[in-house]
Amino acid sequence: MWVPQLSDTSQPMYLSIADALARDIDSGVLNEGDRLPTLRELASALDVTPGTISRAYSEAHRRHLVRGEVGRGTYVLNRQSLEVPTTSNSAVALNLGQPELLDLSIIKPYSETLDYWLRGALVGMARSTDFARALDYAPDGGHPAHREAGAQWLRHSLPDAQWQQVVITSGAQHGLMVAMSALTRAGDLVLCEALCYPGIISLAHGLERRLCGVPMDDEGIIPEALRELCLREKPAMLICVATCQNPTAAIMSQQRRAQIAALAEEFDFIILDDDIYGFLATDPSTKPLAAFAPDRSVYLTSLSKSVMPALRIGYLHSPPKLLSRLTSMVRSSVWMPSPLTAQLASNVITEGLDKKLVRIQRNEAAARQAIAQEVFARFELKAQPYSYHVWLTLPEPWTSDEFTMLARANGVLVLSGSQFQAERSGTASRCVRLVLMSPTSQDELRFALTKLASLIDSDPRRFY
Repeated sequence: MWVPQLSDTSQPMYLSIADALARDIDSGVLNEGDRLPTLRELASALDVTPGTISRAYSEAHRRHLVRGEVGRGTYVLNRQSLEVPTTSNSAVALNLGQPELLDLSIIKPYSETLDYWLRGALVGMARSTDFARALDYAPDGGHPAHREAGAQWLRHSLPDAQWQQVVITSGAQHGLMVAMSALTRAGDLVLCEALCYPGIISLAHGLERRLCGVPMDDEGIIPEALRELCLREKPAMLICVATCQNPTAAIMSQQRRAQIAALAEEFDFIILDDDIYGFLATDPSTKPLAAFAPDRSVYLTSLSKSVMPALRIGYLHSPPKLLSRLTSMVRSSVWMPSPLTAQLASNVITEGLDKKLVRIQRNEAAARQAIAQEVFARFELKAQPYSYHVWLTLPEPWTSDEFTMLARANGVLVLSGSQFQAERSGTASRCVRLVLMSPTSQDELRFALTKLASLIDSDPRRFY
């Protein structure tokens, strides 16, 4: 394994590693096509963090010393490949490699321990006496044993959840599509938060539903604003993320949840309680929105954010009167979610791994929130103690779109607030969503956030 000989201690470690890599390529110690150590291998050899190695490899990408191949690793480039051919009829495709981007745009769990747990869960599934069930067709709604495991997961939030009321879906996004397709019709009015997850926007437009955003405050949807909308038009459904709302990170109080539920009863619409981040509530005893209106609420959650992204299994918990419509839509859309994945998810839940992984995720999220609060202490930041993301308001005269483009040009991916607007208001957003769990380490996160903070300060317009 290649291990650099570091001599210059006056500069940051990642630059010393990149310089040593360049020297070893020039001297012939490393040749074209040589595979470099993984982040963890080199970090262990040099007694530094994987984030430091990631930054060193990113710098090497920038200098065109190496290329990265997804799933394979990082390889030394041929320095001669940068020479431009002199013959006019020659065409050479230069593969200079893509610089590594620090991705703060996708909400997902901290992945450091996931491979370890997933391997154990896969081995356990293969040895299970129920493994044959995972290899055959499933009945409508899913196998009863898989639905019971789903109910077990749901009982963390809905203590009275029954497996007979559980419908298995291929993840939360599929569950959202199933509920909207089955319980509303083309042209129906669907309400959501004024700032909402972009998947809701694209789904509503694709299904030809009229989407309207409800004004929000620091707790989420404002009940008085919801009432005004209901007095003007008749909504068929309200989609609401009451805990760690995406993107604002708002958590709705119990009192407000009860008010929203009362409005659903008064104006006769269905609540789709998207509680995918419910496990991140500051108070674990917080009752979900669906608990306040159980006869007209469909509760939605999944394991992809709480346990691991590979578990593309979602759970809908529905009042009995809506079950047949939901199960029929699952059959119409995908016939059945993968029983193999459903069995794996069931094993994770019944063996108690879900609780361990949730605890790991909450602890990691808390540590990363502390870093964000420190780095952005001078700026307006909305967050929760265990949320995976923060909602940053940029100082004037920044707009979110121009800052997002500048951040990408400097190697950091974030999402502009304009992408979360349920309706195009024509008003430029000054907010960006920053995901804290994607970086491989806390050091890498701190580096990315510090870079973003310095970019905010770099705008000369702020000083006029």
